[in-house]
Amino acid sequence: MKKAIIICDFINEIINTEGKFKGKGYAAFAEQNNTLANTATALQKARELGFTVIFVKVGFSADYKEQPKNSLLFGKADQFQALKLNTWATEIHEQLEVKDTDNIVIKHRVSPFYSTALEAILRSNNITDLYICGCATDLVVSSVARDSHDRDLNTFVLSDCCAAGSTEDHESALTTIRKIATVGMTSELL
Repeated sequence: MKKAIIICDFINEIINTEGKFKGKGYAAFAEQNNTLANTATALQKARELGFTVIFVKVGFSADYKEQPKNSLLFGKADQFQALKLNTWATEIHEQLEVKDTDNIVIKHRVSPFYSTALEAILRSNNITDLYICGCATDLVVSSVARDSHDRDLNTFVLSDCCAAGSTEDHESALTTIRKIATVGMTSELL
């Protein structure tokens, strides 16, 4: 069995207390629950175990040509100059070490599988088991879990490495995810 860890949307705009999405509760949740520290620990453990490492970040070009204008989630990104690629906003949070050998997937929708190289990366590395971390639990993490499940991967969600806008959103998402994936703490699953 070949394993990968996927770390989704832990970018400054979303998870940093100075990001434009700080009012959405993600950064506060992550601080209260040590999400970034937990994810750094999971990342280190996954590297020690020889996992393929995949970072995912959502973002748009400077002209926002990939932005879904009718999206309730992303439709006003251009107006707020949010999630702009190649800026501080879409850099992976500094608590998470990105190495040159890591895979970086840029996405323009909620799912990292939609119109990206993610599936090719998983297939070319013969990945059978996918371990998921990310923000938000009810958005990208849920999406990855479903898409991973439907691609017949053994799917694991590291619950202490996920963040949401609220504890209610986080717990509700995990309840649903448990129907299709194994959910547990890093100490249990890695």
